[in-house]
Amino acid sequence: MSFMLLLPRGTTVLTSTPCSLPWEVLLEAAVCPVKRVQFSSHVYKFWSNHPLPASCLECPPDGSNINNMCSRSMASKTPVGFIGLGNMGNPMAKNLMKHGYPLIIYDVFPDACKEFQDAGEQAGSRPPLKVQDGHLQIQVVSSPADVAEKADRIITMLPTSNNAIEAYSGANGILKKVKKGSLLIDSSTIDPTVSKQLAKEVEKMGAVFMDAPVSGGVGAARSGNLTFMVGGVEDEFAAAQELLGCMGSNVVYCGAVGTGQAAKICNNMLLAISMIGTAEAMNLGIRLGLDPKLLAKILNMSSGRCWSSDTYNPVPGVMDGVPSANNYQGGFGTTLMAKDLGLAQDSATSTKSPILLGSQAHQIYRVMCAKGYSKKDFSSVFQFLREEETF
Repeated sequence: MSFMLLLPRGTTVLTSTPCSLPWEVLLEAAVCPVKRVQFSSHVYKFWSNHPLPASCLECPPDGSNINNMCSRSMASKTPVGFIGLGNMGNPMAKNLMKHGYPLIIYDVFPDACKEFQDAGEQAGSRPPLKVQDGHLQIQVVSSPADVAEKADRIITMLPTSNNAIEAYSGANGILKKVKKGSLLIDSSTIDPTVSKQLAKEVEKMGAVFMDAPVSGGVGAARSGNLTFMVGGVEDEFAAAQELLGCMGSNVVYCGAVGTGQAAKICNNMLLAISMIGTAEAMNLGIRLGLDPKLLAKILNMSSGRCWSSDTYNPVPGVMDGVPSANNYQGGFGTTLMAKDLGLAQDSATSTKSPILLGSQAHQIYRVMCAKGYSKKDFSSVFQFLREEETF
């Protein structure tokens, strides 16, 4: 007879004698016969026909109280660091909390942390702020380095490559205080070469880096239905998936570090092209006398259907709950789309790949940024086309 016990990554098992543990542990790393053993994996298998030592503080003495043990394990989840609490990072961090993870948070703009701080102070209507190991449910710290000092699993969600470099390698960056064995997951959309360079720096510190950019937008971030495209050491994917699965419905392993970014760049280039195409088709149809809702309905039951037309339509009044229904506020900014298309352009140049439509989309979004659309959602390309007489 056997049973499974899930423990958080980084769980420390204490024994009173320097001897090998009398149960089978399903780990790649060897179990060293020392008094304090810290495991990098989180799956353990115990056999009930082996007596478990009373000196083991993290293991039940027999199989009868396994449910209680699992409850205690869940109650003592180790804190997760989260850096970058913008439009995407904010709801992602909230979903981690919903799954019971205490948070150590930081954002370069202190106001971004205020909502979490206020929630932490309102303990009356919330679960207790203290968990079993004494950590606060929410802790706001003053730098990425402070996050690394308090958490051995960190997620970063930042706007640009330069922001990511600063958060990891800056004067008060993660690498200043990162602990060996830490898992660092970057969900920013940045240059794949930057991800690879950060991975090398992290590896030198004895930690693990994975790139895991997302797709789905703010709506999916709020509902916990993001798609994560993950690049890194395959053996660490399960540990990353444990956290990412709290924030997304699809967590896909893409390959080595940088492949997650490659997948995201390709996706966003296609998204920009399809959004421009949808905006052009809707604009043309309206000028030909078609009702926009009717035209959208026809497109969405025909071969022209795409995410930009059926889920994120750029025409005001066609759909509720999308940026076009709110003067293009919120959502995915035009500046960020221009940035991602620039990454696609750089990658196309380095790989000698023709991206004729991708290059044109890049130019359109750059012009939009120069003409006052930088802070609006990227679907505002419809408004841009309507207002531009030069096209």
